[in-house]
This record gives sequence, C-alpha cells and structure tokens, in this order.
Amino acid sequence: MQLRRTLATITAVLALAAPLTSCGFDYATAREYTPAAGANNRDGDVDVLSAVIVSGQEGSGTFVASLSNNLLEDDETRTLTSITGETDDVTVAEFEPVRIEPGALVNLADPAAGITVEGDFESGDFVTLTLAFDSGERAELNVPTVPNDTGVWEGLDVSGGSA
Repeated sequence: MQLRRTLATITAVLALAAPLTSCGFDYATAREYTPAAGANNRDGDVDVLSAVIVSGQEGSGTFVASLSNNLLEDDETRTLTSITGETDDVTVAEFEPVRIEPGALVNLADPAAGITVEGDFESGDFVTLTLAFDSGERAELNVPTVPNDTGVWEGLDVSGGSA
C-alpha cells in the first residue's frame, strides 16, 4: 500500500513539473538578436555587422559596417572586393579593396573608407546590397538608410550629399 502511495506521489509531482521544463529546441535565448538599426549577416567566413547607409541628402549616402573575419589561420585573410545594389537604381562607387586579417575586425565608419552609394532612396528606406569577397563568398543584406545628423552616425556621410 505504501509503495502505491509513493508511486502515485512521484507520478503526480512529475506530471505537475513537466510543463515547467523547457522541451524542444530553438530556445529564444539561443537565437541571435541584435536590437539595433543596422543589418547583420553571419552566414560566411566574414560577419557583416551593423550595416547602414548614412545619408545626409536624398539619393546619396555612405555605406558603413563592421567586418569581422572569423578565420584564425595566418593565410586566411579575406578581402571585400565589391558591393552591388540589387537594382539598377542603386550604384556603389568603386573603392579600394578592404583587407580583413584573420580574427580581426575592420570598421568602415572610418572616413578614409568612404564607400559612397547613390540611387533612388532616402532616409528610412531599405536598400538591398550584396557584398562580395575574394573567396567567392557573398553576403546579401537589406540595409537601412539612416540620417547623417543624429546619434552615432552623425557626420559619417562623406558622399558629398550632406545637408
């Protein structure tokens, strides 16, 4: 009789505790989420982080992002070779290739980088850009356009279209 009561108590405790446990996968805490205005792409060897187009005037702006090379071997330097728009309405000016050493981070907010973008967009719009690397990898992002006169982006538009 005592054994039945013990088994019944254990069964009841387990039945009540089951809904309190986390079953399954894809926990919310395991998903990448960055509450920021910039777009991120972590699909390849190089992470593209916080990508935005800083725009001081409709139709022009400066592409700003951080590039992180996740490879750690000395011979695994990656180079950003080109950026293209999804449509003919958006053109990206030619720029010096950007080398990203293994394990390093390169911030394109440096005014010397100055990758200018022109096209049919204004502050608040999203522009689809594809970044190409020397390894053949590509990263496609829907990049938001942010104003040149607020917050952390203030003064970063070197496109000549600053108001």
